[in-house]
Amino acid sequence: MKNILIAVTGASPQVLTETVFALHKQGKPIPSEVYVITTRSSKETLEQGLFTQGHWHKLIKDYHLPTIEFSSDHIWVISDDQGHVLEDAKGESDQSVMADFITRKIAELTDDQHVAIHASIAGGRKTMAFYMGYAMSLYGREQDVLSHVFVDDEFEFVPDFYYPTPSDEFIAGKQEGVMLNAKAANVILAEIPFVRMRKQLERNLIPVVKESSFSKTVARMNAATQAIDLRVSMKSRSIHVLGVDIKLSAKLLAMYVFILEQPNRKMKVGSAFIKSTSHSIRYLEIFDSLGGDVRVYTTFGLEDYIAWSTRELDGLKPISTSFIQTNLSGLHKKLLAALPEDVFEQIKVNSDGAKGGSTYHVKENLQVTFVD
Repeated sequence: MKNILIAVTGASPQVLTETVFALHKQGKPIPSEVYVITTRSSKETLEQGLFTQGHWHKLIKDYHLPTIEFSSDHIWVISDDQGHVLEDAKGESDQSVMADFITRKIAELTDDQHVAIHASIAGGRKTMAFYMGYAMSLYGREQDVLSHVFVDDEFEFVPDFYYPTPSDEFIAGKQEGVMLNAKAANVILAEIPFVRMRKQLERNLIPVVKESSFSKTVARMNAATQAIDLRVSMKSRSIHVLGVDIKLSAKLLAMYVFILEQPNRKMKVGSAFIKSTSHSIRYLEIFDSLGGDVRVYTTFGLEDYIAWSTRELDGLKPISTSFIQTNLSGLHKKLLAALPEDVFEQIKVNSDGAKGGSTYHVKENLQVTFVD
């Protein structure tokens, strides 16, 4: 059986050498291949420390390790579906891209029953480690391992320390003027127990999950054991369903809440509706409470936000069918991007498409809670 080491890392290439050293020292299988998941900014640091400075090849030589297939091509830079790579994964939107990338890579590697995966969560951001652990819990098999590596405090975050050397080798410590002997360092690899859910999933669900985003996978799995309970947060401008938070613009959330408020959650956009400004006023009240873009007020015929706030509503226009349709289209696009289609069908705004005026509605049996 072929052994593969896969690790998430940030700007600490030492995680790779420390892990392989610990595997060797503790008599565990040495990987024949190594892969790393990281960001673009961190890839350069990894290449510099491991290959340019030669610490990777030095480790192999110092401990007479077998050939391990590992090069720059094995450093996977996190990217989205359009191929746009993550620079440093600090943004909020970066988290979903990172989650999708990590879970799909683990899904691919665990497809081969003749391969044993050793996944390290010792490096990278905390969220990277979480997603790696989640992916292993979802796809991991009996032969797969999850681990973390620990090093003595005095050697941790020391730039020149990569692994305990077989002979004396003195390097600069964290404190100015303090020299450390790399040979004296202790590096321990600890295997982390994790729940393997793969066998609990229906066989026809695994392929579907592999093609899904992280958020869709969470929702799909929660849907198997939970009733759909929609929570709306006006404060964070988001909805929460089956463990997934979906952030919405003020325009989109206001439209959704506006329809949820209607009697029986049903709204007929007939001639009487499109002639009345009362609906515009209620929509804008919700929109205002969400702190939306002030340019929206001009869409309703008002000069600016001041006119709205002072209730100078002489020029106020009724809410138009095109405004409703455009915002529902945007709302549904956001929901479909985050949720499986069967879950989306339960919470979407339905329309009968009648020529004389469409009737829009949200299912009455959907449990909806406003949380703030």
